[in-house]
Amino acid sequence: MFDPLSLVAGAALVGVGWACGRLGGRRARAERKPGALCGCGHDLAMHDRESGTCHAETFRKNGYGMREWATCTCRRYTGPTPLDEVFAPPIMPPSP
Repeated sequence: MFDPLSLVAGAALVGVGWACGRLGGRRARAERKPGALCGCGHDLAMHDRESGTCHAETFRKNGYGMREWATCTCRRYTGPTPLDEVFAPPIMPPSP
């Protein structure tokens, strides 16, 4: 029913694969690029473009030892400047 030569060849392939996996080193992981975060820990999407205030909410402890939602106290985005603001001026409607 089973060919002994095929079983030996299959076992040899499994053994070689196992040995290569054990003896070979792991591949180095690619380093994660740091995100564009403000000093408050939130990204540009959470900050208003006009006023610069942060609209994110964080957990804070209140006086009773409980945690509650509170708005972020950041007043201005201090992270990296987006490229579209550096290279492309905002499109304005034509003046009358």
